[in-house]
Amino acid sequence: MDKDFEILDKVVGRVPDFPKPGVLFYDITGILRHPDAFKYSIDRMVDIYKDKQIDAIAAIESRGFIFAAPFAERRGIPLILIRKKGKLPGKTFTCKYSLEYTTAEIEVHVADIQPGQNILLVDDLIATGGTLCAAKNLIEQGGAHVTDVFGVIGLPFLGYEKVLEPIHATTLINYNTEKMG
Repeated sequence: MDKDFEILDKVVGRVPDFPKPGVLFYDITGILRHPDAFKYSIDRMVDIYKDKQIDAIAAIESRGFIFAAPFAERRGIPLILIRKKGKLPGKTFTCKYSLEYTTAEIEVHVADIQPGQNILLVDDLIATGGTLCAAKNLIEQGGAHVTDVFGVIGLPFLGYEKVLEPIHATTLINYNTEKMG
């Protein structure tokens, strides 16, 4: 068992039958209730990307903000917020994408994306990769490049690696089942 799994697994919550019967929901709030686990997560992010040329970090609303903000502060780089449509004032890039039973839209301020920037894209949990692909589209609309994707938790059985190709996705802990038992 690797150290990331050992430290984080004991505090990641499991909520059966959420958001629908038969699904096991992995809840990151346990990491936030345990300062040592949260600090460990941020320390690992800093270590993983210490030699990468990253000009900014973009975070997916809202739990991605929690992990991206301390990383941005430690690296001394801008934090770019990717939000649901209608939450940002001013001129935005917008991307509509498909969810399991519906569609959604996310936005980013045009002024936050600089052409040629190398951007690390962050969310708390990577499931299907759909939201991250839409966020990548937003960043590319501004002429910047997503160099890597980071999530604290990964659910590789949902196929996000294929969806995100050729962008590399790094996670601290992976779970390979969505059902209880």
